[in-house]
Amino acid sequence: MHEIRAEITANVWQVVAEEGQMVAEGDELVILESMKMEIPVVTEVPGVVREIHVEPEQTVQEGDLIALIDES
Repeated sequence: MHEIRAEITANVWQVVAEEGQMVAEGDELVILESMKMEIPVVTEVPGVVREIHVEPEQTVQEGDLIALIDES
């Protein structure tokens, strides 16, 4: 399992991916908002989205788990 973690403290603006969805390297999973800027969170690995750990309007801190990607 590959962990996708927040790189900054921000609000979750939109969850783009769904659990069970196939994703390719570079696909957007979540869009964060910080200081009126949209920050896409993308996967560095292809695979299946196993778990999404955030929801819209939630605040995440740097290092918080956003999603798990199953690479197998």
